[in-house]
Amino acid sequence: MWDAIIQWGGWGTAGTGLAWVVTSCLLLAGLVGCIIPILPGHLILLMAAIAHRLMLGREGSGMEWWTFLILTVLMTISQALEFAAGAAGTKWFGGTKWGAWGALAGGIVGMFFFPLGLILGPLIGAFAMEKWGAKQELKPAAVSGVGSVVGTVAGMGMKLAIGIVMIAWFFIDCFWVG
Repeated sequence: MWDAIIQWGGWGTAGTGLAWVVTSCLLLAGLVGCIIPILPGHLILLMAAIAHRLMLGREGSGMEWWTFLILTVLMTISQALEFAAGAAGTKWFGGTKWGAWGALAGGIVGMFFFPLGLILGPLIGAFAMEKWGAKQELKPAAVSGVGSVVGTVAGMGMKLAIGIVMIAWFFIDCFWVG
């Protein structure tokens, strides 16, 4: 079997086929990371593109240099949306700046209590800050907390969508642009 791998050609002695296996595994791990916040999904997707280019070179990979710029911008946008989504949901549901900051802080703390912390962190943070920071009544504070959950779930959806766009751009550049 090793002889077949060596005869593939491409980068060194491992071959183009092995490069695509490594790239595909990284792309799959990155996509999973877009859903599971413990893994840095978008960063893994960017690393998959970089590894693919390093393994196969410019001609073998078909990738242009500006693809890395596009993928980096998409990764940055995704990270910003992820952190701001809970706070935006709080504000959209009528919360104050206290609730928005509470949702943001709760989202950061909630990451360490996966999986329930992803939803409960912004909810508890927004509720607590609305109730005790902004001195809101129980019902408006609870609505603000629910808004943070809606925003967090929407942020997860946007994060997944951007991950899919990053993968699509990778394949478009490899096969059609480059």
